[in-house]
Amino acid sequence: MIDVRSVFRRCLPWLVLAGLLAAPVARCETFQATVVEVARGDIVVVEDALKTRHTVRLAGIDAPDLKQAFGKESRQGLSDLLLGRRIAVERRKQDTYGRTVGRVTVAPAGCATCPPTRDAALLQLEAGLAWWFRDERREQPLAEQGYYEYAEFDARNRRLGLWRDAAPVPPWQWRKRENKPYITRLPPHCAQG
Repeated sequence: MIDVRSVFRRCLPWLVLAGLLAAPVARCETFQATVVEVARGDIVVVEDALKTRHTVRLAGIDAPDLKQAFGKESRQGLSDLLLGRRIAVERRKQDTYGRTVGRVTVAPAGCATCPPTRDAALLQLEAGLAWWFRDERREQPLAEQGYYEYAEFDARNRRLGLWRDAAPVPPWQWRKRENKPYITRLPPHCAQG
């Protein structure tokens, strides 16, 4: 006679594994669009098939602000890469400004029939035109984290783009400095009263 309990105990781990593998995978929504404007080195405005415009921030990177050192170079680099081209946007979240935050891919240069497979944020990092935004690393797949970290490391060691600067200031620190409240000194006659 077969002991049902022992068979069940032996099969339970396999049943659990099969259930996990069969569970639906959470997928991000992906849409195709054309880049109509590049606002910064990590922000683009796109137009989808229905002619609806979306502002998209490239996930995983933070590019210099336009008024910051290398800000214009960063925007130009992303313009050269994406402006007027068809891209795929893998929507990951919406930020506090209502922008779509996502992984943006583009077809390799010179291949009109190729699917969008080149990660635009990774290309910005490789060119030294952005920082890997480590605060968002938990929102990235592990392999993507490794690629981004290495790309920034390599650009830094090769002194590409913003890494030519002796002491580049990350955009989040630059913004914090720029947004400091101004302390106004009281005129002497007010301070005595």
